[in-house]
Amino acid sequence: MATRFEFVLHGTKTAALRAAAEEALDEVERLENLLSLYRPHTDIARANAGAAQGPIRVAPEVFHLLQRAFALSRATEGAFDITAAPLIRAWGFVGGTGARPTNEELAMARSAVGSAGVVLDEAEFTVRFQRPGVQLDLGSIGKGYALDRAAELLREAGVTSALLHGGTSTVVGIGAPPDGEGWRIALPNGESVSLRDESLSVSATWGKSFRNGGTTYGHVIDPRTGEPVTGERMAAVVVPSATDSDALSTALLVLGDSAIESLRSHWPGLQAWVDNAH
Repeated sequence: MATRFEFVLHGTKTAALRAAAEEALDEVERLENLLSLYRPHTDIARANAGAAQGPIRVAPEVFHLLQRAFALSRATEGAFDITAAPLIRAWGFVGGTGARPTNEELAMARSAVGSAGVVLDEAEFTVRFQRPGVQLDLGSIGKGYALDRAAELLREAGVTSALLHGGTSTVVGIGAPPDGEGWRIALPNGESVSLRDESLSVSATWGKSFRNGGTTYGHVIDPRTGEPVTGERMAAVVVPSATDSDALSTALLVLGDSAIESLRSHWPGLQAWVDNAH
């Protein structure tokens, strides 16, 4: 996941809290060894290396996360898509700050993107690609899933008040701090939100972007068009699950605020913001 995770736990039993936090952080590391795109022996890396030649068996946990990712893609009408990696690479955002691809490079990348290129066999827990060039990248959902699993372990250990964050872009609030009714988190647009047994994720175009012809191109790509989100935009989403908030903030950055009501039909109680200026 290539990001920093930090946990703040409140309680009176310091030794028990420390042990619970260490177990939760170990869980994050375990998931990195299942989901990373860049570690060669993870389930995702093995699928990317061989699933175009034949079915690749993955851990049931990984398989179910892939199913969830594709369900999120359907719910967002393709604005969130874990097969978008070829587009991100084509636009120069893998190990770089971005550059416009040629029309041929873009067409080749687009041909490899889309959930239709991935076949999941639930009976065998296998992944197969319909064509060469397809690539899975759980970077836009793995961090949230890791935080969900960490929060689950903390709750099982009896923790009732904690704040967890991964990469400062996804935050999970367990219960509330001792001096408040929820965990108060500031958003980049100056607003704030209170979390209580909820997750907040923020996606934005600034950070990794480039300018071309007077237009700013961000690193978040619309998988449906193959084009980056343009301009300086921030999207934030609050829902109970960090896995979902991680994916939905990315999708909302692509879709814009007109999609908020549609998303609420799938996630009642969803809070969301889209801001068009840094």
